[in-house]
Amino acid sequence: MSKSTHSILTSEQRAELLDILQSRFEKNMYRHKSLDWDKVLARLEASDSKCWSLHEMERTGGEPDVVGYDAENSEFIFFDCSVESPKGRRSICYDREALESRREFAPMDNAVDMAAAMGIELLTEEQYRELQCLGHFDMKTSSWLKTPAGIRKLGGAIFGDFRYGQAFVYHNGAQSYYAARGFRGSLRV
Repeated sequence: MSKSTHSILTSEQRAELLDILQSRFEKNMYRHKSLDWDKVLARLEASDSKCWSLHEMERTGGEPDVVGYDAENSEFIFFDCSVESPKGRRSICYDREALESRREFAPMDNAVDMAAAMGIELLTEEQYRELQCLGHFDMKTSSWLKTPAGIRKLGGAIFGDFRYGQAFVYHNGAQSYYAARGFRGSLRV
């Protein structure tokens, strides 16, 4: 995947996505106690591109859900809430530079480009820790996180997981990839 080629969902795809999102929203009220689905729905119905991005999050196994509301910018915040790192986004290195640095056994893609193509952002370390307060995620997998420029400049990248009853953030070479490491994204609507 490279540059985003945002598509507009068919009416059937949109209806199916909205049903999935509503069901997940209602099933997981602890993630967004004070929020109203009708307000989220109104915002979604007004944005074809955001619905497309959520569809991509869902299609790749992210199980997106509302995790907050930014009152200052009047935006609902969605995170990938799948228990493990999204299955359709694993076995990838961190970014394009890391991908191009691999001489042998290069992965098919990288987290930064995939997120951009989907119209979403990689979770930051802070967002990842917020997500872990909503449940236990990445107990068997790990997820690349948005890496600070200073770490990336030195060839590294960060990722998170949940082990021993605690969320951990570690470092690795940005060119590394593992079958159990993908990435989680966020989207503001």
